[in-house]
Amino acid sequence: MGYHDHKHNIPDNINCAVIIISDSRTEQTDESGKFIMDAMKQAGHNITSYSLLKNNAESVLGKIDDIICDESTQVIITSGGTGASHLDVTIETITPILDKKMDGFGELFRLLTYQEIGTGSILSRAMAGIIKEKVIISLPGSLGAVKLAMEKIILPEIGHLVSEATR
Repeated sequence: MGYHDHKHNIPDNINCAVIIISDSRTEQTDESGKFIMDAMKQAGHNITSYSLLKNNAESVLGKIDDIICDESTQVIITSGGTGASHLDVTIETITPILDKKMDGFGELFRLLTYQEIGTGSILSRAMAGIIKEKVIISLPGSLGAVKLAMEKIILPEIGHLVSEATR
């Protein structure tokens, strides 16, 4: 079965959990989380949960574990905590628990970022993978990065990702 055949066998709506990882954002100032949820809803998908966590590995792992136990959730999108600072723990926390890492996501995201902002794209540590048949995508916290990823990668491929993760 080819790529286009798979695209015809994808779910119409996806159940997605959103986790924002930030030491400075509040629900009122969280533009990135709001954008992710609005974009998913406008595309006909569902939001199963929204969490705002500090840059803390234990709380991130605990929340991911809770979401993995929720059979209805198919996708987890995190935003924030992906920078180069010693305070940023998202990538180091999530990578070891992945069943599969999808390197192409980060590679494509960095290419698209490079086309928009230039060499600053090397600081991007966006990534995606699969944990227990659930897709997990980790994005930088900036609204620009979230918009780029949602519009150019996630929304066009989310159904395909879920389909592949569960076969």
